Amino acid sequence: MICLPKFSHPASRYPQYLPFQNTNMFSESKTQFYHHGRFRVAGGSIPDAVTAYRTYGDPENPCIVFPTCYGGRLDSQEYMVGSNKVLDPTKYFVVTFALFSNGESSSPSNTPEPYNGPYFPAVSYEDNIRAQYAVLTQKLGIKKLHMAIGFSMGGQQAYHWAVVYPDFVERYVVICGSARTSPHNQCFLEGPKAALVASKDFDDGHYRTTPQHGIRAFGRVYSAWAYGQTWFREYGHLRAGLYPDLTTFLREEWELGFLKAWDANDMLTLLATWNAGDVSGIRDGGDLGKCLSAIKAKGLIMPSKSDLYFPPEDSETEVSFMKNTARLVVIDTVYGHMAGGGSNSEDDIFIQAEVRKFLEE
Repeated sequence: MICLPKFSHPASRYPQYLPFQNTNMFSESKTQFYHHGRFRVAGGSIPDAVTAYRTYGDPENPCIVFPTCYGGRLDSQEYMVGSNKVLDPTKYFVVTFALFSNGESSSPSNTPEPYNGPYFPAVSYEDNIRAQYAVLTQKLGIKKLHMAIGFSMGGQQAYHWAVVYPDFVERYVVICGSARTSPHNQCFLEGPKAALVASKDFDDGHYRTTPQHGIRAFGRVYSAWAYGQTWFREYGHLRAGLYPDLTTFLREEWELGFLKAWDANDMLTLLATWNAGDVSGIRDGGDLGKCLSAIKAKGLIMPSKSDLYFPPEDSETEVSFMKNTARLVVIDTVYGHMAGGGSNSEDDIFIQAEVRKFLEE
């Protein structure tokens, strides 16, 4: 469920490849940090847990939450935020949240001893949602959440918002995500994880310099999963002439993207959060159908037709349990999972149009 790190995408170095430019005043929002004090998480506790977030617009307007995905930073959220976009700060109070372990909120890479690096505790989606709820209610004074929306891991968080706080959330939008991480999805995750932890320079998480071998291997194992087969067949990886061949694409986009801005322990801890995702673990004893059928909020579920690890069939099954509250809209695309993360203008226009209609219902 990666959103290919926006800092590694050609758009970050070659602005002409950006599907939408942020040219409005709201792109200058500053990152803020909320200190929770000691915060209990799935694997123990964090003595001084920090949630990083940004706000856009007037707090008096309806509040929309837009959390990050795997490979996402707060900067990467702005492809959907702006006066010319669906998350319009002139109409809504938009709050973007950084997941624990993304390098901005509390993470293995920025937490002091004794919970630094490989000693950082496991964190669940529910932990993230509880932390975000604390920011909204205790810091920002929000009484009701108009909508939770997210792509990939952000979409899984949107599902969790609807389950953890059923009377607080009015709407949620899941873009290329699921209520439960499927066995096939988990099996896929073991590939890049194994490539990283088995590398000669990872040193069981005690590395002192960037584990180049492990992170490069992680990126290469992951690379075939993010886009659909047709996208590769049509030479999408050459980026309209930006790259001369597949090797260059892998080196400059997948290896460099993770090497430049990601810590290996952060990557693994975040991967574990994704792996364990399951809203029915919060209530209903693992009965996914029962859990989903009890959701009160209105839902819009938007899988990509060519997503290799969040396939539309999984979304169809989930929506079948929510016939009276959720609607399924499949993104007809060759971009695979990446269709939902602002990777191309055609899919982005379609997604934002559907979300606008949903907000107006």
